[in-house]
Parts: sequence; C-alpha cells; structure tokens
Amino acid sequence: MLRPLLLLAVVALPGLAQAQTVYVRAGHLIDPEQGQVLPDRLIRVENGRVADVGAFSPPPPGATLIDWSAYWVLPGLIDTHVHLADIEQSANVAEPLLHSNAEIAYVGARNARRTLMAGFTSVHDVGSFRAFADVELRNAVERGDVPGPRISAVGAYITVPGGGGEVTGLSPDVTIPADMRAGVVTDAADTARKVTMLFRYGADSIKLIATGAVLAAGTEPGQQELSEEQMRAAVEVARARGSWVTAHAHGAAGIKAALRAGVRGIEHASLIDDEGIALAKARGAFLSMDIYDGDFIAEVGKRDGWSAEILRKNDDTTEAQRQGFARAVKAGVKLAYGTDAGVYPHGLNARQFKYMVRYGMTPMQAIRSATTVAAEMMGRSKDVGALSPGHWADMIALSRNPLEDVTTLERVEHVIKGGDPVK
Repeated sequence: MLRPLLLLAVVALPGLAQAQTVYVRAGHLIDPEQGQVLPDRLIRVENGRVADVGAFSPPPPGATLIDWSAYWVLPGLIDTHVHLADIEQSANVAEPLLHSNAEIAYVGARNARRTLMAGFTSVHDVGSFRAFADVELRNAVERGDVPGPRISAVGAYITVPGGGGEVTGLSPDVTIPADMRAGVVTDAADTARKVTMLFRYGADSIKLIATGAVLAAGTEPGQQELSEEQMRAAVEVARARGSWVTAHAHGAAGIKAALRAGVRGIEHASLIDDEGIALAKARGAFLSMDIYDGDFIAEVGKRDGWSAEILRKNDDTTEAQRQGFARAVKAGVKLAYGTDAGVYPHGLNARQFKYMVRYGMTPMQAIRSATTVAAEMMGRSKDVGALSPGHWADMIALSRNPLEDVTTLERVEHVIKGGDPVK
C-alpha cells in the first residue's frame, strides 16, 4: 500500500495550524457523533479547530494538505482515568516515597508524551500522590513546554485517613510528606475546606476515594470509606464552582452512596449491583470501568512478587467487574473509556478496547466511549470527542478499519492535535 504524503513543512513547524488554514484528507472518516463512516472527506482546520467537513475536492492552490487518504480517521481518543504524574505500580509499598517532586515532573512529561503518541489527545488525570503534580503537568502541556494530551486535573485525592487514597502499608513511625496527604479529610466540613483548596490551586474537578482500593494495603475494595455526607459536601462545593466530581468506588454500597451524593461518574465500579446500575442510569451518571487492568495485575503482579493481599483483592474484583460492565452495557448506562493507566505502562491505553467488545459493546460503541461519551463526562463535548465544526482538530489515523478489528486502535499510525501533526 502506498504511504500517504505528510508534508514536511507541517512536521517541521509545530503550531503551524494556529497561523494558517490546514486541510486533512481522510480516506474513511469515522464519525462517532452520527455512528457512521464517511468516504473520502476533506477536513478544513482554522486556528486549530475544525471549520468544515465535506466530500473531498482539491483545496486551493498552495494550501497545506495532510494526505491521509489511505487511512481510517477518527477523533483523538480520550481516557477518563489516568495517573500521568506518578510512578507506575510496583511491588514496593514505599515506592511513592522514593521519588522527588522534580523526578515526578520528568516522569509525568514522559508519560504525557507516550499517551499522546498512542492517540489519546485528551485525558482526565485523576490524581497522583504528590499534590498538584497533575495540575502543573497540565499547565506545562498548555504552555507548550512538553508534548502531551489535553489534561483535566484533580489536584489530589479526597480520602479518609489511612484510606484508599493514602500511601499505606508502611511502619506506623514513618512520616508521610504533607503534600501526599493534602486531600485527607475527617468530616464533611473538612471535606468542603479541602475541596475548596484544591480548586483554589488549579483543580479542574474533584476525585473522591469512596471505598478501599485493590492496590492500597490495608484497605478493602468493598468497604465504604467516605460517608455520603462527606461526598455530598464535595459535590456541593464543586457545583458552586461550575465543576463536578467523580468517585473511586469498588463496593456496591459506596457506589450507591456516591451516586446519591450527586457525583457525575464512578471509577472502577467493580462490585456494582443491579440497584447501582439502575441508579446510575436514572441519574445519568457515567461509569468508567477499567476492565483490562485485572489481567495485567494478575500476570505482572505474580511475576514481580506483588503482595498476596493485592493479588487476592484483584482476583475478588476482576471477573465481578467485567460481569457488571456487561450488565451496564445491556442496561444502557453511559460508559466512558477509562483505563487506570499508571497501574500498567502509559501508552498502552488502547488495550482495553478489545475487552469492552468482548464484554458486550460493538466496536462503534467502544469508540464512542472514548470519544463522544468521554467528552460528555468531562464536560468538554464542545471541544473534543468529535470532528464536527467547532471542535479542536484532534484526530488519529489508522491503517485498518477498527470497526472490523478494534485492536487496530492499539497501533495508531499518525496523530494530529489542534491541527498540528505530532506523530
């Protein structure tokens, strides 16, 4: 197959799309808004955003054309559950203490680039142990200091003392740095104060740790930790600021308490029951279920000597989560693409697509979960998740049709962000 021409002038001059009109020829345009595939389209980009999409006709003489006529083209992908500004999971419970803030900044920059190169042009970064590391990474990407996706950041985890958002498993005489405990709360009033502080220092939204965690020693996924009153206090502060809240919640009771408190989304939802699924649908809430992770943890965790406690909790939640996902698909709940990247290496985000198809989605539904649905969850539908006029010109090119083989999304050939080729 002939390789399409990618004009050298465009590659050599980042930011060119901000200064002039750029045209992209798409051999097959996958439109998740309408759920259709359109042949041979011409996308006109002005000031980094889509200005027009129509049947191909030659652009004006001398215009900058990116020829993707041999490719399947779709909007840049969105992952609603990543941890860019942190060290990846390991067997050592003290691992978060072994890396300085300065090192975390470089690690975050590396992870952001890997994520962008994998075709994920927007992410919801749901926190790191070092408070505001995600906020500073977002700012660095927006300034153009480092390449990366568009980042929605939470600043820090809101968690109870010793809960699923803490560094746990250490000797009781070990002092945890203050910036790793910025979101630790004791009651509803404290929750409101800490959430206000997170917004003051740049958080886009709020992440609650409603239950214990698979990967946090001494906590249980099925056990509720934050009270419904505490979660409602967080939601009220966020709403007053025009923002929103998601909750890490594995257990059924914690999921339902978070939904009643008014959170927009539930992350993990591993042990969700039918009542929780019905409540999520009734409230228009989103589920972001990382159904690939369990296999990675089982394989790598056993190989690398992760604790018996973590492996046991992973076994307790993996299949239950996948069956819950399948039931949620059938029930018509809004399912946003979220992987928990950081548990496994960044840049492998697309591995989850095949699991979503395996457990009940069509390939188009899986693509929509990582485009239009994810954008809606993040409150950014006007900007990302689609390639209709007005959206940022974020798009990817694939050599094969992902509607026939969804694993093609694991092999992104080219990436454009804001009209600028980055891969």
